[in-house]
Amino acid sequence: MQIFVTGATGFVGSAVVEELVGAGHGVTGLARSDASAQALAAMGAAVRRGTLDDLDALRDGAAAADAVIHLAFNHDFSRFADNVAQDRRAIEVLGSALQGSARPLLATSGLALARQGDVATEADRTSPDFPRQSETAAFDLAARGVRASVVRLAPSTHGKGDHGFVPHLIGLAREKGIAAHVGDGFNRWPGVHRRDAARLFRLAIERGAQGEAWHAVDDEGVPFKAIAEIIGRRLGVPTVSLAPEEAEAHFGWFTFFAGMDIPASSAQTRAVLGWTPEHPGLLEDLDQDHYFAG
Repeated sequence: MQIFVTGATGFVGSAVVEELVGAGHGVTGLARSDASAQALAAMGAAVRRGTLDDLDALRDGAAAADAVIHLAFNHDFSRFADNVAQDRRAIEVLGSALQGSARPLLATSGLALARQGDVATEADRTSPDFPRQSETAAFDLAARGVRASVVRLAPSTHGKGDHGFVPHLIGLAREKGIAAHVGDGFNRWPGVHRRDAARLFRLAIERGAQGEAWHAVDDEGVPFKAIAEIIGRRLGVPTVSLAPEEAEAHFGWFTFFAGMDIPASSAQTRAVLGWTPEHPGLLEDLDQDHYFAG
């Protein structure tokens, strides 16, 4: 299978490319820079130059492929609305190139903005006013006959090279001299290793389902306090409980995420795709030197 991948040199995307190439698939990755093009070539992938705003490059890449995996997303929260619109437009263009064929499109969403408290399952559907529109765009395409589905990534998709939520928490602890959690810290975060997530993307695209949501979740819900405790121990700083009214002074823009309680199940994903995570869970991985080097 020849697969067109956006976001192919990102933290998760590079693992997906390596997984696909290792399984014998041909991969063409979208590259916006010389450095990205070189990284793709080093992984054994072909290169299509362009950006998410280059709609012709997206359309042509999808038209030439047997399947498409869309992983690219700009995570600059200062222009989140613009990035959401860009993401939705890219998905619609990719899907339009696949319309009328049996070729699958796999988009990427996340669980970080899921409803609080309940265990999220693959059967859940986000509302049209959900902050990120990738799922809505993909399921709209599925309703029009495109074989579009979605992988929902855990908020901590971890591993060596992680530059997401957990490294941000480590940076805050270094800066402020405490590893903090909100209240009792029993709010839960799902987690998955990037290599396990990459294998899930491969299995999902090989199955080529339509209108499905798959959960890249190994740890169903890790207590935030347990994350803070490891960070505190590794950095030699105290772990501190903050009252909700104190949290913003410590976490800033990250306050909402620090208080998220969003456990998620991957039971259906495992049963249908035969996906079994094999790499370390979040707490085991966090307690490694690579998270605290430098």
